[in-house]
Amino acid sequence: MSRPADVTPPVRAPLPFPAPPFRGRSPPVPPAGAAVPMEAAGEAEARLLLLQEARESIEAARSYRRELQQRLRGLHQARQQIKESATLTRDVLEQHFNDLKGTLKKLLDERLLSLLQEVDVIEQESIKPLDECQKLIEHGVSTADDLLREGESAVDGDVGQENEKLCNFTKKALHIQLDSLPEVPSLVDVPCLSAQLDDCLLTILKNQIFRHGTVASRPPVQLEEFVEKPGGILVRWCKVDEDFTPQDYRLQSRKGTASPFEDVYVGSETEFMVLHLDPHVDYQFRVCARGDGRQEWSPWSVPQLGRTTLVPHEWTAGLEGYSLSSRRNIALRNDSQSCGVLYSKAPTYFCGQTLTFRIETVGQPDRRDSLGVCVEQQNGFDSLQRDKAVCISTNGAVFVNGKEMTNQLPAVTSGSTVTFDMEVVQLGPCSNEGGNFKLRVTISSNNREVVFDWVLDQCCGSLYFGCSFSYPGWKVLVF
Repeated sequence: MSRPADVTPPVRAPLPFPAPPFRGRSPPVPPAGAAVPMEAAGEAEARLLLLQEARESIEAARSYRRELQQRLRGLHQARQQIKESATLTRDVLEQHFNDLKGTLKKLLDERLLSLLQEVDVIEQESIKPLDECQKLIEHGVSTADDLLREGESAVDGDVGQENEKLCNFTKKALHIQLDSLPEVPSLVDVPCLSAQLDDCLLTILKNQIFRHGTVASRPPVQLEEFVEKPGGILVRWCKVDEDFTPQDYRLQSRKGTASPFEDVYVGSETEFMVLHLDPHVDYQFRVCARGDGRQEWSPWSVPQLGRTTLVPHEWTAGLEGYSLSSRRNIALRNDSQSCGVLYSKAPTYFCGQTLTFRIETVGQPDRRDSLGVCVEQQNGFDSLQRDKAVCISTNGAVFVNGKEMTNQLPAVTSGSTVTFDMEVVQLGPCSNEGGNFKLRVTISSNNREVVFDWVLDQCCGSLYFGCSFSYPGWKVLVF
């Protein structure tokens, strides 16, 4: 067997100072130009992998801790809700039953006083004839006493005057009619008062009291979704108790958390558009329900906060032919002869949203009337039935860039709601300088809708809305 050739090791340069003793686990790093052993390279790579795994484990532990802390906060909120609602429920129960006890005591005292007064009246009315009879009898007794003394004196008097006294006494006795006696009522003919108390009242009250009031761990309805709208929030709720049959719902809101709740909707629908809200401000909502055939309302749902970041739609002020509400979201066509298109104050309608016109009152319709959206404001037109606009007339005709479509919607009436929904479908390149641009438009009115594509020659991030009416009386709310 041949021996390997001798390999002369490289000569190390002398160190300028003594080398410190090596205490680490890794071998000392060889100087530049020295060969690195394969074992050292493997250990370094393994160490890098371990460091990477350690860093990933640390990050996973941090994420895990954050999730656990978030769940702890959720548990704290849940515990706080239970305790606060329990405390509030105790206060409500105690106050309610204290009020009941006070009211019942007051009602019982009033009823007792009424019955005692009735006893007094019966007693007085029944005693009065007896008093009169007593006076008559006492007068007869007094008269009989006087007659008796006079008779005894006549009998026992002097002989000379005896005949005269006896004669006078006899006449007087005949005049008094000693055989006439007043009638005294028998005991069965006079009132004998008593109190008639129905013992079943206590049983009825007992049963009613034992059934009065319930404690619910969860309300039968809960808030489900908040959809922000320009200047408002679409609030949706749902039934969560399968055994509960709702008849009506009651929605309340308040600004912030300090002001009192106020009713905003009572009805059978499960959603409601809450308008006239300030953007970027928290509003708190709660809902309850009334069961079928019941008068009382259910417990309130858990209050939830909602807000809208969308500025409210407003009409442009100052157009002579239209009068606006204080919030400028309602426009009324007045009696002015001036005719033109009333535009929005700014292009506040964005694709992906729903623009809603609600007809509050109607006037005389005209084929040139219009409700719709447009790319830009163009003065000098009396209708939105023009280029770069889509609209619906009051007779239900739909116009795209001034051309009437074949499809038609029902004519608008008082209370009608017309909605516009748009989504972007881009054709070819689009830039600020222009390009083919297509919008998928859906116009809905009176449970019918028309869908079409609106092709524009420029990109439109936002659109104006507008309306025009030839005759007065039309009032439109936009949201």
